[in-house]
This record gives sequence, structure tokens and C-alpha cells, in this order.
Amino acid sequence: MSVSAIRQPDSPVGGTEITPHPGDAPRPLDPTAPYVTVVLPCFNEQDHVVLELERITAAMDASGYSYEMLVIDDKSTDDTLEVLRSVESRFPKMRLMPFRRNGGSGTARRIGTTEARGKIVVWTDADMTYPNERIPEFVRYLDDHLDVDQVVGARTTEEGTHKWARVPAKWLIRMIAQRLAGVKIPDLNSGLRAFRKDVSLPYLRLLPPGFSCVTTITMAFLSNQHPVDYVPIDYAKRSGTSKFHPFKDARRYILQVLRMVMYFDPIKVLMPLALWIMGLGFIKLISDLIRYDWHVTTSTLLAILVGFQIAVLALIGDLVARSRSTS
Repeated sequence: MSVSAIRQPDSPVGGTEITPHPGDAPRPLDPTAPYVTVVLPCFNEQDHVVLELERITAAMDASGYSYEMLVIDDKSTDDTLEVLRSVESRFPKMRLMPFRRNGGSGTARRIGTTEARGKIVVWTDADMTYPNERIPEFVRYLDDHLDVDQVVGARTTEEGTHKWARVPAKWLIRMIAQRLAGVKIPDLNSGLRAFRKDVSLPYLRLLPPGFSCVTTITMAFLSNQHPVDYVPIDYAKRSGTSKFHPFKDARRYILQVLRMVMYFDPIKVLMPLALWIMGLGFIKLISDLIRYDWHVTTSTLLAILVGFQIAVLALIGDLVARSRSTS
């Protein structure tokens, strides 16, 4: 099988690692714990959630990996929770976690990863879009490539709703992310991925509640030099109703990419802007001196001052980001 891989340098060339939060400390090793935890958020999936459970169970049982399915009902408004409770006896590897209020897919994935007992955590969706029968392949990829911390399913097609808005929005966001991260990213927000739980723990508190949580975990790993590889996958049409809002969620994705890079490497975002503004200011300064008999306009001084202030802010932000890794 062809695999599109992106390897990060063995030694950091940028970015800032953060110190794990005290609450993120790993639990003592449990010899009876499963090796893999599949985190499966569910919201209004009553008509197909059992088919998804059957597909995942069949694949994992055949793989030989010990596993658990952590199924999180995100306060569904249909009968999803009742359906899940009715089939609990059929799926002994399933742990059902019902939320008392809707928290969003990001919240479900964050809590699910925190509660996961496995060393390898798999994120996927319950809407029949991802080839969940390939989950063991993702786990095996991490086993075979010990230098890789996350493997992501890179979709080869776009089958979601609002394709007219999704395709250009995702392309733009991915280009921004690649520019800021400094690496090629075949799929920034794929919902199918496997990663090492211990590596992810410091970044879980950064996950937003919505769809952009997948973008966040990708950017957090890349910004801290954790190797991320990509495996091409097929992507099917969604079963049920999509929760994706093309304009609102696209805006959130862009803001989250910028937020992640600002968190780990603010100079990469702010310094180019500062240099451009100061450069234009100095060009205008020379023009003013020639045109106005050695007088300088207020707008020229303002441009130079603004550029200088942004540069100072970038340096202060970088100092804060780097001090975070030693605090």
C-alpha cells in the first residue's frame, strides 16, 4: 500500500515544547488495560451507530489487539443513547459514557482521550464516512514506526455536504497551516487518526469543543516536532445529517491554526508582519525626505512605530512561549 509520509527532524529546529499539566500525569500502568482505545463521539446517530460498532468490533477482533471502544453520547436529541444501551451486551469491549449536556465533538474527544486506558488512542466518527475497518492498520503503523507519534488518514476525496464551500475553505486553511507549520499537510482536519496517548497529554487542554479539535491536535504535534505521517484513505458520504457549518466552522479552523502557531511559535506569525510594516514605513520615510524637503509625515512615523511595536510583541511572545517549556 502506498503511504504518503511526512517525517519531522530528529532534533527541533523551531517550536516550543510545553510542560505537561499536573492533571495530565499518566495513570499507573495496569497490566489488564487494553492496548488500544477507540474514542467514538456520537450525536444523533441512531440509525447507523450499531453498524459502526459492528464494523469496528469485527476489525479489532480480527487484528489480535486488545482494545476498548469508548463510546460517548454527546447528549443526543434522538434515540442514540437508548440504542447504545440496548446493545451493550452485544459489545463487551464497549464502554458507554453519556454526557449530561452537549459539549461538542472536541470536548468528547478530549475527555475520551483523558479517560482512555490504552497506550494508543484512535479518533474516528460514527457517521459511516471513515473506513473504520482499517483502524488496526493505523495502530500497526505506529507499532512499525516507533519514531512516529501520530498517523492520520488523508482523505483522497471530499464527500461532505456543502462541497462548494468545503473544498476552497479547507484548501485555504491547509495552505495557511502548511505555511505556518513549515511542512506539507495532506489533510489537516481528518477525523480518523491514531496517536500515542502519552505524547498527547500535554496538549489535551488546548482542544476546543468543536470540529477544530482535529486541526488543533495536528498543529500541536507538528509545532512541537512530534512526527506525523499520513496514510491515504477513501471517504464516504455521511449517514444522517451533517453538523458542519461551512462559514462558521471555516472561520474557527483558521483562527485555531493561528492560535496554535501563536501559542508555540509567535515569531513565525508576528515578525513577518512587523518587518513588512516597518519596511514600508522606511520606504515612505525616504520618499518623504525627498518630496517634502527633509520633512516626515505623521503616517510614516506611525507605520514605523506600529511595525516596531509588533516586533517587540513577537519577541515578548516568543520569550513567554520558551519560558513555558522550563516552568
